[in-house]
Amino acid sequence: MGFLSFPDATLPEMKSFHSIDGSIVAPQGFLTAGLFCDVKRLGTGKGSNKGQKRDLAVIVSEVPATAAGMFTTNQICAAPVKVCVEHIADGKAQAVVINSGNANACTGPRGLKDAREMAALLAEELLLQPEDVLVGSTGRIGLELPMPNIRAGIRQIVKELDDAPTATHHAAEAIMTSDTRPKEIAVEFKLGGQTVRLGGIAKGAGMIQPGMSPTGARPASMPLHATMLAYLTTDAKIPAGALRKCLRKAVASSFNCITVDGDMSTNDTVLLLANGLANNGKLSAKDLKTFQAALNHVCLELSKMMVRDGEGVTRLVTVRVRGAKTQKEADAAARAVGNSALVKTSWNGGDPNWGRIIDALGYSPAKVVEEKVDIAYSAPEVKKLTYSLKKGRPTRTSFETLCAAVAPTEFDLHINLNLGKGQATLYAADLTEEYVDFNKGDISDPASLGG
Repeated sequence: MGFLSFPDATLPEMKSFHSIDGSIVAPQGFLTAGLFCDVKRLGTGKGSNKGQKRDLAVIVSEVPATAAGMFTTNQICAAPVKVCVEHIADGKAQAVVINSGNANACTGPRGLKDAREMAALLAEELLLQPEDVLVGSTGRIGLELPMPNIRAGIRQIVKELDDAPTATHHAAEAIMTSDTRPKEIAVEFKLGGQTVRLGGIAKGAGMIQPGMSPTGARPASMPLHATMLAYLTTDAKIPAGALRKCLRKAVASSFNCITVDGDMSTNDTVLLLANGLANNGKLSAKDLKTFQAALNHVCLELSKMMVRDGEGVTRLVTVRVRGAKTQKEADAAARAVGNSALVKTSWNGGDPNWGRIIDALGYSPAKVVEEKVDIAYSAPEVKKLTYSLKKGRPTRTSFETLCAAVAPTEFDLHINLNLGKGQATLYAADLTEEYVDFNKGDISDPASLGG
């Protein structure tokens, strides 16, 4: 299955929820905290890795919760992802522990032991079973976790758990790596006459092109995602099976529809905990539709935050492909364009270079007929289009007008292959000198070998 965004399909339901403060502690019965326990290298890292930054986060539901997750389909799968897949198989969880600065990937049996120990340590502190604790890690690949620091951090962090806004800010900061700012959101809506809240935090700035499935198994999602992590909480009462379906659908049109650099991480994870404290009754079809719309919105907004905060990114470009022979081909066409270095550098320069776009379409797996391709630009989600190409030939639109269309920091690129009904949407970024400088490595630092 590929990635298809349905922005128009959710518009009617969007009126059923509104934004609130509080992020992951906005729903009833959730506590969180973030602190520094020296997992990150001091003073030598980049972005949020530099200095004494928070690097351990915990999220706890005061009561048992139903749980769902989506995980990287990278064949090199980090230890915490393997543990998460095991622990969430029963559709239940009550706590999550996450570290940044170290991915605990490519660490062999020791890494798996350490991930399981993180779950067991938090479980012991909270009087839970280890299977009720989920684990996340992000950072350098190939380095063993500093477990003495992790052990001390877990013992300390449970003393700081809170439902105050500062607590959720600290947690959002603690999961960052190359991010420049935390990513948080919460919404409120009604289910069965009861007020329900849904919140989330996320991280991700580089090594971003997620392709996640419920088990990490392929095929999941078509392409092969620093790492993206997203943690979602809700006080809705919803069965585990329905929760999994809703999360899978939301991820398919959000996290699995973004790219910064076309690289998928070993650690990509999205987790959703629902503790039922809103006391809504059995969900009707309308209720499920409302919940799905709210979840779609939260996931998409967090996804866009990741692209906007991509390493060196100056532009967010929504690539909208339609008229492909199939949805799969539409997705392939969008990704060829969104991941083309030549296209991405032209976006950075404010250059409406349709030649690079049609070239990328031509080498994509999608069926493309030169004489049928239309290429146009618009402001985000605006119907009025400015065409640079019609039926494979340049329009008479002035160069100045086209430059003005791609000058904003956010714009939509419209591609119509005029061959069928397949369509897809991809949220992409430009490619900058800053991205290259950030990721070029450091030959004076052997630790940089880990990525």
